[in-house]
Formats: sequence, structure tokens, C-alpha cells
Amino acid sequence: MPQNVMITGAGKAVGLGYNLVLRYLEAGDTVVATIRKPCPELAALQEQYGEKLTVLTMDIGSTASVQAAADALAKKTDHLDLLINNAVSVSPDCDKGFFDADLDYIARTVDITAVGAMRVIKAFYPLLRNSMTTALIMNISSEAGSISRCYRTNLLDYGMAKAALNMATMNLYNTFKEERAVNIFCVHPGWIRTDGRPDNPAPLSSYEAAEILRVLFETKRHDFDGYRFITNLNEDYPF
Repeated sequence: MPQNVMITGAGKAVGLGYNLVLRYLEAGDTVVATIRKPCPELAALQEQYGEKLTVLTMDIGSTASVQAAADALAKKTDHLDLLINNAVSVSPDCDKGFFDADLDYIARTVDITAVGAMRVIKAFYPLLRNSMTTALIMNISSEAGSISRCYRTNLLDYGMAKAALNMATMNLYNTFKEERAVNIFCVHPGWIRTDGRPDNPAPLSSYEAAEILRVLFETKRHDFDGYRFITNLNEDYPF
């Protein structure tokens, strides 16, 4: 059955967010894509799919910007069935180790990636709550956010941000679970060629990964008792 889907961080044509938008449009759903700056590829999709695609400009680092986007969307639709928090930020020093990285970058990465997702959930919650089915929130996390399996000495800001997103997911699961109107997970989406480079050794293109996730997500909508941090293969991943 067609649904209303919102996907953040969709402004990069080789990225996962844009390809999730494409996959859901191809499946016949109505999609809301959020971006920080104009994306020509999304504009082309909008021409192709018309009213099936709404593009919102939104800075998830700003509560006011997120709320303005939510208010604008509420004038176009009365509900959302699925929210995918895909937007992320990494610092220029992401690949550097502890002694070389500028630690002042970390707070912004955590704010955008983890707190930003919470801003979005809070602002768009009324539309999710209006879904005729159990609304679903999927936070795109990463194996880099697993504390128990951490093996790196770099990716400090990214790993800390994804770990914070995982904690937010659990807190909100506890908040939502009694009412069971909204369900929530965090998911490691697999190793993906999000840079679009053919020499990238990752096994999945963003387009391939997006379809795996699209199919998976619909199996999780009514699962309130299973693991909260899952992989793209529906396996438990340790926090």
C-alpha cells in the first residue's frame, strides 16, 4: 500500500539518501526529501514525479529551520508513515587520530548527526502520530557507532555521533513503546560506495543498498520486541 515517506540528507546524487528517495518513488510511494542546498538531480526527479515528490530545504542543526519545514509540510499532508533520518555530518579531521584531530570539530558533528535527528523527530512527530498504521522511524547509524566493537583510532567525531544517535534511538523507543503508535530503530546500512567512485571496494552501490533497506524496513514496522540496532540483513548489532 502506498505510503508517505520522509528522508533527510537527500541532496547528494551518489549518496544513500537520494537513492532511498528514488527507490521509494519507484515503488509508488509519496516522498518528502530534505536538503540543505539545491540538488539538480532532485529537481529533475521532481519534474519526473510531480506531486509524488516534495523537496524541503531544512538545516537539521537549527531547531527553527526544522520546525519551519515541519510547519510547511503540515500544509501539504496530514501524516507521515515513515521517517528515515539519513542526514549526517563529518569533520575535516574525521580520518585523523586523537593526537592530530581538532577536537573542537566533534561537538558540531554530534549536534548535526544525533541531536539533528532528534530535532526532526520532535518537529515531525505530530505527522507521524497521524499515520493510519504504526509509523516507523529508521535512524541510519553505522557499525562505527558500536562501542563494544570499536576497533578504530580515527573517526572520533563520526563514531561518537553515531553512538549518540544509537542512544537517542533507545531513549525514544522507551518513550514510544507503550503507546505503540510509532516504532523506531537504528540500522547499520552496510558498506556502501556513497562516494560513487568505481574503485571504492565497498560491495554495494547506494542504489543497491537503498533497495535492501526499503524491503527490510517494512518487515520491522510492527516489531516492538526485537533488537533496536540492526544491520541491513536484519541481524542484531551490539551497542
